[in-house]
Amino acid sequence: GRPTGRGGAGDGWMGKTTRCGSQAQDSLKSIHDEKSRVFADLTTEEMVQVVEYLKHSLGVHLEDASIAKPSNSCIYYLDVQLPTKMEILAFLDRGGNRPAREALAVVYFGDQPDPNVTEYVVGPLPDPSYHRDVTLRKFGRKLPYHSRPVTEREYQDLNVFIFQEFAKAPSFLKECCDYDGTNLATMTTAPRGFESGDRATWFVLFQNVIGSGFYVHPVGLEVLVNHSSLDTNQWKVAKVFYNGKYYEDMAHLERTFKQGNVKEIKVKKVQLENDFGSMKPRASFAAPGPLQYEPRGLRYSILDSHVVYQSWSFTFGMNVNTGPHLFDIRFNGERIVYELSLQEAVAIYGSNCPGGMVARFMDGSFGIGKFSYELVRGVDCPYSATYVDRYYLIESNIPKRNKNSFCLFEQDMSVPLRRHYSNYGSLYYGGIAKYALVLRSVSTLINYDYIWDFIFYQNGAMEVKVHATGYILSSFFVSRGTEHGNKVGEHTLGTIHNHLINYKVDLDVGGIKNSLVALDMEFEDVEAPWSKEHHIQRPKLVRNILALEDKAAFPLDGKVPRYLHFASNRENKWGHQRGYRIQIVSFAGDALPEASTMEKSLSWGRYKLAVTKRKEEEPTSTCIYNQNDPWEPTVTFANFIDNETIVSEDLVAWVSVGFLHVPHAEDIPNTVTVGNGVGFFLRPFNYFDVDPSVHSHDGVYFGHDQDMGSCDLTHISCLPKVAACSPALPPFSYSGFQNLTGP
Repeated sequence: GRPTGRGGAGDGWMGKTTRCGSQAQDSLKSIHDEKSRVFADLTTEEMVQVVEYLKHSLGVHLEDASIAKPSNSCIYYLDVQLPTKMEILAFLDRGGNRPAREALAVVYFGDQPDPNVTEYVVGPLPDPSYHRDVTLRKFGRKLPYHSRPVTEREYQDLNVFIFQEFAKAPSFLKECCDYDGTNLATMTTAPRGFESGDRATWFVLFQNVIGSGFYVHPVGLEVLVNHSSLDTNQWKVAKVFYNGKYYEDMAHLERTFKQGNVKEIKVKKVQLENDFGSMKPRASFAAPGPLQYEPRGLRYSILDSHVVYQSWSFTFGMNVNTGPHLFDIRFNGERIVYELSLQEAVAIYGSNCPGGMVARFMDGSFGIGKFSYELVRGVDCPYSATYVDRYYLIESNIPKRNKNSFCLFEQDMSVPLRRHYSNYGSLYYGGIAKYALVLRSVSTLINYDYIWDFIFYQNGAMEVKVHATGYILSSFFVSRGTEHGNKVGEHTLGTIHNHLINYKVDLDVGGIKNSLVALDMEFEDVEAPWSKEHHIQRPKLVRNILALEDKAAFPLDGKVPRYLHFASNRENKWGHQRGYRIQIVSFAGDALPEASTMEKSLSWGRYKLAVTKRKEEEPTSTCIYNQNDPWEPTVTFANFIDNETIVSEDLVAWVSVGFLHVPHAEDIPNTVTVGNGVGFFLRPFNYFDVDPSVHSHDGVYFGHDQDMGSCDLTHISCLPKVAACSPALPPFSYSGFQNLTGP
């Protein structure tokens, strides 16, 4: 919730001693809809009840996942299990009964004769009395145990194993890295092998720099560990790579080194005072930057996870794996979007070192929501934003809190929403400031930070945007390294990689029955009617209804009609179908070639946009099991596209955006957000009879002969009075590091 502490500007600020409003305007609070709780994330109390129920009902011992070995059984994670869309709409729109509240529980069964992962629906909450195995219904098969995500405990055991193996190469490690048992750090890669059933991971070694990003300090050593056995004593090193050469294991590397046949490069130990990867400012603090605040109180309101802002309302939450999601997005009380959810974020790397060569990170399997940590006030979000906690249960039997992991704020976008100055015909000015509401979270996936924004404008448009920042993941620079990136340090290669992000957009424009309409242009050659000896090339509108799914699947690097919109069967005042347009802003690299044996696991990445008929059995474009068995993926998005009709149906748009990143010197110390933002807009297209922002209270209009200083004429004239207050700022604090060890 919103912090209650106050502090900030001095009493003399702007010559006044009054404090600005800090609470939502009362008129907004009555608009919240209690029914929106049907979409709510699990509460901590519900999580505890489900854990206790499963412990007593599954008939096996469930170890706490934080200490469970691969051969144990444990609860991997819990999440809310939403009712079907029809059940929810009956409840929201037609006075139906409130659907039963249920949880999804994912359980690792490592101590069974046939180890597997099983998914259960548990309910009703808050006092569960039943559980149903839904694995076969959801995925059509059992979930193989080797496809399970790696737990933190497994990573800890792998680290112990690797450093024990280092004892077999003491002379080499002393020479190359001045190894003392503490000054090297490992970084995982994925996927883990070449075929279904493999669980062998390349780990890249870096200098263990404290207080800085070790990701830009590789030492040239990489180790392939086969950890497919459930018995950790059976794990083994399958291959070792150092400075462009491969060795059978650490002992082989040591023997070859002693024979004088290893070309070692002694890397300089990084010191914090000269660490090129350090984010410590090189300049001292000077004057503070501009500050935004609300002089008359918040113009939005939040109750639980339901938000009201001007004509907008929506419910938001956080999936522990896939990250932020929004439901029941309405404008003027009419539903525009039923579901808007992040599905996956992928980074596909290239390098001539094995770790960077194989890396195809599917971040949903690591936990986009899990790693959405506390936001830093005044940097990650405006200082006076509203901050909201999220709770999750994964790899533990105890719920954890990510404090202040969402922020919500109204933003002056610093450009007019629309305006016109007239000195032709009559003299007047009309305009409206471009204020918007922003919902934000930030996920730190090891080295990369993704900033997820959902932006609501006064003209009925939405923007979905992601910025990438954080550290690049580097390789050790070896011969021909510049074929895969740029050198950014003495031994550091910034490796080429392609970011690709997928969203699910379940638009309901004027109801659930929509069609997909494409508009574009072509020039036609016509005679000038008044001068037939002359020709005019005039633009003509080309309109097509895309009737089948195959026609609505647009390749990632292919041409997309310039206008694509979901059209309703209802019409606006002017006889046009009410619609919402999808406008994509992306500069992604190439899709993974279909010749790749793992491409099917990322087949959503074939498409910039694909529109399919909505089905309950196709809830997501991928799943957490695809990362560790991409060769026989549990979910194959390409199978969703089977040429069904999409005319007057409940439709879903699957949108992929991304950017090719060729790291360069300016990515040190880490990547900036400037130019690294992609996303898409949902814009009204004949949905209204006129731009709805005409009803905004922020509009300004005056003629040349009017008193510009009158508050009755324009609210801009009143700003010196209403803004003559100091913002009520809470004291700065941050507890994000505590989240790593407890709630």
